[in-house]
Amino acid sequence: MAILKAKEANKMDQKARNEKMKELKLELMKSQAGAQKSSGKTKEIKRAIARLLTFNSANKVKEKNK
Repeated sequence: MAILKAKEANKMDQKARNEKMKELKLELMKSQAGAQKSSGKTKEIKRAIARLLTFNSANKVKEKNK
């Protein structure tokens, strides 16, 4: 039940990743408001956000080294 796979995040450009991250953060707030404890969905959303942040920082390092 992966919301975002690494291959999909790698294919996205910077702008698309930022848009997806905004969307996921909004979804995370909604899911946390509805649930008392962290559910599997909340955990998966957090992982997807972390995955996007990782790809963003990796691309910044690649661009800096060019």
